[in-house]
Amino acid sequence: MATLSKWSIDPMHSEVQFKVKHLVISTVSGFFKSFEGSVESDDEDFEHAKIEFSIDINSIDTNQSQRDEHLKSAEFFDAATYPHIKFRSTSFKKTDDDEYELKGDLTIKNVTNPVSLNVEFGGSAADFYGNTKAGFEITGKINRKQFGLTWDGVTEAGSVVVGEDIKLTINAQLIKQA
Repeated sequence: MATLSKWSIDPMHSEVQFKVKHLVISTVSGFFKSFEGSVESDDEDFEHAKIEFSIDINSIDTNQSQRDEHLKSAEFFDAATYPHIKFRSTSFKKTDDDEYELKGDLTIKNVTNPVSLNVEFGGSAADFYGNTKAGFEITGKINRKQFGLTWDGVTEAGSVVVGEDIKLTINAQLIKQA
């Protein structure tokens, strides 16, 4: 029987990025600077791993403080009431050598919906201190309106200010726990 391995996310070597269309003509990028996650796996290639992830909404950074405050407000994330975005996996299946499909429940503003994300396994290695690390890039797209992020702005000329689809890119480095 395989041994259960526990991993935690290394925030110093990980990032959570999102992109959204602005005025339909350009893309605005942002990051969440504070997050945590854990993975439990019973084999070396992580197939069927159990994954949990939490993001602190107040750590949002779009490189524009006025926009960040608007995103934290009740018109968007309502960080005062719902301070975290949460994810819990329902399946993690290998689809190719280093490719996986991650399915799970994503909760934003107390609204939970199933999502499917693409995962590329970068491999594992030991660091200078003898810790075992594993790297993953997770990508996907969600529709913000399905999670209660329904604020819409329209310019005088009729252009939509913020697109509905949010592209997600998470680069995660995990540390194997002793």
